[in-house]
Amino acid sequence: MAATIIEKILSAHSDKEVRPGDIVEFTIDARLTRDFGGANVVKNLKQHKLGIDDPKRTFFTFDCNPTGSDQGYAANQQLCRVFARNRGIRVFDIDKGIGTHLAIDKGLVGPGRTLVSSDSHANIVGAIGAFGQGMGDRDIAYAFAFGRVWFEVPPTVKVILKGTPGPHAGPKDVVLALLRHFKAHGLLGKVAELYGDYVETLSLDARVTIASMATEMGAIALLIPPNQKTIAYCRKQAGHEFTPVHADPGAEYRETVEVNISGLKPLISRPGHPDDVVPVSEIAGEEIDSAFIGSCTNGRLEDLKTAAEILEGRRVAPGVVLKIVPATDRIWQECLGKGIIETFKKAGALVGNAGCAGCAAGQIGQNGPGEVTISTGNRNFPGKQGRGEVYLASPATVAASAIAGAIVSAHAIPEKPAVRRITPDASRITPEASRLTRHAPLSKPTVIQGRVWVVSQDDIDTDMIFHNRHLAVTDINEMGQYAFGNLKGWEDFAEKAQAGDIIVTGRNFGAGSSRQQAVDCFRSLGIALVVARSFGAIYFRNAVNAGMPVMIADLVDRVKDGDRIRVNLETGIVGLPDRTRVQGRALPPAQLTIYKRGGLLNAGNDH
Repeated sequence: MAATIIEKILSAHSDKEVRPGDIVEFTIDARLTRDFGGANVVKNLKQHKLGIDDPKRTFFTFDCNPTGSDQGYAANQQLCRVFARNRGIRVFDIDKGIGTHLAIDKGLVGPGRTLVSSDSHANIVGAIGAFGQGMGDRDIAYAFAFGRVWFEVPPTVKVILKGTPGPHAGPKDVVLALLRHFKAHGLLGKVAELYGDYVETLSLDARVTIASMATEMGAIALLIPPNQKTIAYCRKQAGHEFTPVHADPGAEYRETVEVNISGLKPLISRPGHPDDVVPVSEIAGEEIDSAFIGSCTNGRLEDLKTAAEILEGRRVAPGVVLKIVPATDRIWQECLGKGIIETFKKAGALVGNAGCAGCAAGQIGQNGPGEVTISTGNRNFPGKQGRGEVYLASPATVAASAIAGAIVSAHAIPEKPAVRRITPDASRITPEASRLTRHAPLSKPTVIQGRVWVVSQDDIDTDMIFHNRHLAVTDINEMGQYAFGNLKGWEDFAEKAQAGDIIVTGRNFGAGSSRQQAVDCFRSLGIALVVARSFGAIYFRNAVNAGMPVMIADLVDRVKDGDRIRVNLETGIVGLPDRTRVQGRALPPAQLTIYKRGGLLNAGNDH
């Protein structure tokens, strides 16, 4: 039968024909973990006495804190180094750069291949027509040990870009246009294939920019069919052949969506929500304190060349800090050789070590309370890059704004920069919740009854659930106190919650990062169940793999705080206080089995 790209890749790696909705185990060609997740991966492997399936396909990438400047990160990195040294695993250490970029540039993965990483933007390899997935610590440990993971085959949406952007818009503006169209959950649980005449013209760096923001649309991945130039680059980097995968004629898509980018002008995402996208012209003149160019979305050579062309012969505005972080050390060295670093320094920019920068609170790029930042990153959730406000834009717009001292497009830089006005500090520092150490009960019932907490918001991301400043916390006993600590109105949840309580919430719960702590903080408090209208894909599997019960059901408008409900995980039936019933989605047998056994790695010992 005719198949989409993802169906063909998963079929080839599971040795059977697959279709959307199938749950399969498939082989992983490249298995990566990072410096914050790596310590927990090692911990899980040791705890369950598991070995390494294939050291040559297994890698550590230290990109969250490439300076080793935080004691928690430094300890995690050293623990991983020692583990890797004793098992013949290659480490891309703090001097190398972002792991997903290294996977492409070092030939660890190529078109038609598969990759997993403890990086929620592992789907960036969709830029070369490969399938990548960000996963939690247990998943990665399982992949390290067995060389495969389970996965539910997603449906595919065919996305066609119509027309050509205007002369001042680049790839980041195009992906922001896609985000404006699909919003935070428009592609939730789906894979998108990207087509159109414009797509055929894209360089690898441009493809990376677009593929990197699939996660922000709720997508499993955004796959861009590789052109001949991309294929040739991958073959050269790997030193061997790849067989690129393209969709079959007649492949069945969940839907086909056309997005018009004709004459597209520069766009910007307003603070708090990546999908709150407007034209730059709509908010031009908004003053900034700082600017950031880098991240896995815009730290490639073409991005930095674009910024350098705008900064050449100019200076960053007084009172504005411009921070620049190349994605990899190779790109850093190329910038040095081409005089780009010199241009940055003459303009007054701070250039950091290659790495992820502010996204994981591990390097330059974070901002302070009340600080206004314009960034080329992919996320601007509250607290994600600090305690200030973050706008998302292209390298051209960020460089131009740094010069102007205010948000502006590159073709509209004023002769004189803005002078930053002094304004009252309106920031608010949330006090930490008191420490709780309750554990989830050891029994694994399939019928759960408990008191309800209704958290009615949609798109609650993992930074709201468990903030990234606590990423170095690996002891589950310490995690509960931070649950919902960055969700406005729920900062005291850890103090109010009791063991056996049930959380009822909206769409796309757990969007964002792949951090396992966003699940384990509820386990620490003894929360019995999370029921949501839908879940972020990574979050859902993290919960299943941890033995944390989750269910998809629409209850937000049917219950209130304090109600008691009865939930059957096997049937999906929810009994409400008024004696009516709601049909939710039963936990599929494969996932129910993992839950009953107490988690993925407990099940793994049966292999």
